[in-house]
Amino acid sequence: MPASSRSASGLGSAPAVVTLAAAVALLTLLPILVVLGQAAAGGVAEARDYLLRPRIAELLAHTGWLMLLTVPLATVLGVGAAWLVERTDLPLASTWRTLMLAPLAVPAFVSSYAWISWQPGLVGLGGAVLVTTLSYFPFVFLPVAALLRTLDAGEEEVARSLGVGPVGTFARTVLPRLRPAISGGALLVALHLLAEYGVLEMMRYQTFTTAILQQYAVGFSDVRGSLLASVLLVLCLVVLTLEVAARGRARVSRLGSGAGARALPQPLGRWTVPSLLGLALVVALAVVVPVTMVLRWLLAGTSQSGAAGLPADLLWVTLSTLGLALGGGLLAVLLGLPGAVLLDRSRSWLATALERTTFVASALPGVVVALALVTLSVRWAPALYQTVPLILLAYAILFLPRAMVALRSGLAAAPPELSEAARALGAGGFGVLGRVVLPLAAPSVLAGFVLVALAISTELTATLLLAPTGTQTLALAFWGASDELDYAAAAPYAAVMIALSVPLTVMLRRQIVTAGAEAPTRGDAAADDPAARHTRDVLELVER
Repeated sequence: MPASSRSASGLGSAPAVVTLAAAVALLTLLPILVVLGQAAAGGVAEARDYLLRPRIAELLAHTGWLMLLTVPLATVLGVGAAWLVERTDLPLASTWRTLMLAPLAVPAFVSSYAWISWQPGLVGLGGAVLVTTLSYFPFVFLPVAALLRTLDAGEEEVARSLGVGPVGTFARTVLPRLRPAISGGALLVALHLLAEYGVLEMMRYQTFTTAILQQYAVGFSDVRGSLLASVLLVLCLVVLTLEVAARGRARVSRLGSGAGARALPQPLGRWTVPSLLGLALVVALAVVVPVTMVLRWLLAGTSQSGAAGLPADLLWVTLSTLGLALGGGLLAVLLGLPGAVLLDRSRSWLATALERTTFVASALPGVVVALALVTLSVRWAPALYQTVPLILLAYAILFLPRAMVALRSGLAAAPPELSEAARALGAGGFGVLGRVVLPLAAPSVLAGFVLVALAISTELTATLLLAPTGTQTLALAFWGASDELDYAAAAPYAAVMIALSVPLTVMLRRQIVTAGAEAPTRGDAAADDPAARHTRDVLELVER
């Protein structure tokens, strides 16, 4: 539907919607403005003296080595697994597709707890690279697998007809078209590495995120903490810039009609057994080891004192976590709705700019957002410091893009003709939204809510800084027990977090399968290709 037709309902052009969307966009920029303002407050001399210390150079080196090793390893692992599952005759491909996403159900800091409790000597760079690679490679696997299921195989058939072998065909025709998905997945891995705290603290490997939390614990300093956060912001911008360069401007979609052929599975032949063993090893290291160690410590704790060995506050902590997750998910959906409506009904430069602005905070580590909100609340609104509204606001800022992508997808399913008919019958703009648009978009709204809630249920760094006194979440309770090396006490909280994360894995797997099911059997214009649109939604969903 052309932009002009979609905006005909008037909903997206309503001044109230534009004003609300602009206010939300400004809110997401607030952490950056606060951190940069605090960093500049000490003056150039103090910033120079602090940032030129050997300690800062050491943190930069640690961060650089971690990214230089983990990002390529996770990328190769994700692309290789996606190709095996989606483009070969691998036995039980559907099962392997699920297993390749299963690491997402195990929070990275829970995985590090499992490895450390099994191999206490696994610390430093090696341990950090091992755990982060195994935890983050699904972020590359997901968009690459989704795109592989929708790519037109016509170019591959031409290459094979010219005598090019399977490896050459993949390198020359498939890999270039996977460039956006690969660069997007690698970007997500890199941003997660910059934001990671739990894994690196357990592995005793210091980066800027761990240094900021330590600075806060030793004695909160607005200027020094903000200077460290500013360096982290610069690193985020560098990573984003590199991703734009790596993505390139080459077209992935095809314009015009064509064969639209599905790719035939490549026979693995003698490589079938090695491929199965390789994937099985990945699953064993990424899923079996963490789950086994959690179950081991869980059974060890209960065997000593029976069912009473479970923490007395487990139910209360779980309910507290769910309460924060539900509240944060609802707030994120409400804040994301104006921008999603504006973009869906009015494809103007302003709508696009406001939407992209809300995505900025998603590139920020949780500790940076939390640090900014701590500064704001302490200086300007002391009554909000360490309160539930403040931590819900942090969650909403961090995970707003997850809600936005889902909302936009749902609103696109609501035909503007129905809105026009409702307006012709006398319904106002918000009446149309509540009685016509939202009921049609309800499944996607719910999906966005669930995605945000699941992310909140395992969030650690922002919760460490902003949780109200006396409030416990599963992540905080787990962290407190594991930090004291009480692995048996930490296991129940880890088990519940894994159980809460399973629905996310199921949802993301359905995204891949749906992308393949909607792949066109005949070529259509790229702009009207539902599979292409769906694939773009999948890519944006995983990147946010």
